[in-house]
Amino acid sequence: MRYLTKSRFKMALECPTKLYYTKKPKEYADSSIDDPFMEALAKGGFQVGELAKLYYPDGVEVRGLDFDKTWEETQALLKNENVIIYEAAIKYKNLFIRIDVLKKTGKKIELIEAKSKSFSGSTFATDVWQKAKLKKNEYQVASDWKPYIFDVAFQTYVLNLAFPEFTVIPFLMCADKDLVASSDGLNQKFLIGKDEKSRTKITIMGKTDLSSLGTPILTAVDVSEVVSKIHNNTEESEIYGELNFKDAVAFFADHYERDVRIVSEVDKACKGCEFRTDDKKLKNGFNECWKAHGLSAEELNKTFVFDMWYGPKVLNDKIFVEDLDENDFEVKENEPGVDGLNRSQRQWLQMDKIIRDDGSEHKDQDGINREFSTYTFPLHFIDFETSMVAIPFNKGRRPYEQMAFQFSHHEMDKDGKYHHAGEWISTTPGEFPNFNFVRALKKQLENDNGTIFRYSNHENTVLSQIIVQLQKSLEPDREELISWIKTITKNNDKVGGWKGDRCMVDLCEVVKKFYYHPETHGSNSIKYVLPAVLKMQGKDPDPYGSLPAIFRDYDASTIDFIMKNDDSGDGGEQLSNGGAAMMAYALMQFTEMSDEERRLIKEALLRYCKLDTEAMVWIYQYLRGTNDDK
Repeated sequence: MRYLTKSRFKMALECPTKLYYTKKPKEYADSSIDDPFMEALAKGGFQVGELAKLYYPDGVEVRGLDFDKTWEETQALLKNENVIIYEAAIKYKNLFIRIDVLKKTGKKIELIEAKSKSFSGSTFATDVWQKAKLKKNEYQVASDWKPYIFDVAFQTYVLNLAFPEFTVIPFLMCADKDLVASSDGLNQKFLIGKDEKSRTKITIMGKTDLSSLGTPILTAVDVSEVVSKIHNNTEESEIYGELNFKDAVAFFADHYERDVRIVSEVDKACKGCEFRTDDKKLKNGFNECWKAHGLSAEELNKTFVFDMWYGPKVLNDKIFVEDLDENDFEVKENEPGVDGLNRSQRQWLQMDKIIRDDGSEHKDQDGINREFSTYTFPLHFIDFETSMVAIPFNKGRRPYEQMAFQFSHHEMDKDGKYHHAGEWISTTPGEFPNFNFVRALKKQLENDNGTIFRYSNHENTVLSQIIVQLQKSLEPDREELISWIKTITKNNDKVGGWKGDRCMVDLCEVVKKFYYHPETHGSNSIKYVLPAVLKMQGKDPDPYGSLPAIFRDYDASTIDFIMKNDDSGDGGEQLSNGGAAMMAYALMQFTEMSDEERRLIKEALLRYCKLDTEAMVWIYQYLRGTNDDK
């Protein structure tokens, strides 16, 4: 029997056709990963789930994976007048769910779904709705909340079908950024590991009574109103065509049970499909979908409009870049005094090269020279590795506060010679690293007035967030550290904003303005720009390939996919910067390991971060027009 579970229902909301491709590892290539241990490291959902249970003590856990046995055990427990059940298994025909926490009091059941996503408990009631619709007294769940709210709605629906005699009150429990942890070591109470069958497990450490947990940092919000609107069809989100919620559930469940493909519409959302891969041994679900809509195998090798950098929406029947022309695209002139390509000019450049099948690079050396003439030597190249976790390490910290645990620093003199000038890393479990991180960074960069480079906005964002943390701290040198951070960062807020005299230069923005190579496919990410630049110099385009993998069983692209599907709602920028490093840091924080294992991971992190800043040096050298070696 194939049951429509809450994870399969969530997949169907994204694209019903995925129900046909999923769970067929020998038939369809899938770039996602079904490894709860790695998911736990990436998202912290397991720890949040376990903490949620501790907030509802004295419950009974339904263990095991067998659908029938867990369902029978749950039914037996629900015969009690009052009971709390963890992982309650509920089955109705071809529908099956596991509820994080179920609290039965007489004829009333509270359904609590715990998520690692962050929110503000005080404003959730309005945040959950699309604001423009709400102003018109219309109700549509906000897009960033839709997967979570519809998950709870699905569970509530199945529970109501299975037990119509009970009154079900659904709750969504999330990490509340309005709340502050009042105890140290809260996160370290939950160690991630694997049991004898290699299944993910959480080991609870230390005291876990309510007084030991301190002030709750998860908030359970009653979502009865929004779930009711979904069930009675007064919520306006489209689920599938003209089908309402209940009919869509039945439709998805029937097709999944019979293993029958649902032919969905194709659009720009297909771009990030996990069944769109380069695997040559297995079937490509993305290709099958587009073939079903009339595309030939030859056409599938063309560049889609949605694959362009900030590509325009699919324009009627124009789905390939080669079909576009100047009438579909507005190229804007630069404002006076602005150098380099603007966004529209860069988009047109990419499109024009695709249409003309031109594989040559665009390099505005004059513009680069003008830009580079403004820099002060020695040059500094820095890269940060950071983490944001749902459950704070220390008292006084909120969920998803920024933690900067590592940096690397390269330095270059005027003659182009460079060296690795320094690095810093914190690997101690439970340590809040940020203030020592800034002190070490300051020591590295305060000895001259040389230009500092970052790649993308991550480093500026992190340091700006640390300023806020310092302002709330009792650190004796907090004013000194804040003043120094402001000299190398900028904040565009109209009230209280600043731009430092030595504000970091974003090398990514330099690339956007003055350099383009078709092999980057429009991306300005360093992981695409670096290989293109190295190939132009006849060098190995993948220097990272020579480094030992931090996670032996997973390559960088797989880890990136996990991080892109992060639940937190925070750190979107962060997750594109060092997903493997973030997960390795989590591994050292939340698992038991030997000193030797910790040492090996630390060394791997240092090597990768060092290469990140050296990669910036190589890009700078190529743009400058030199081929200097250190």
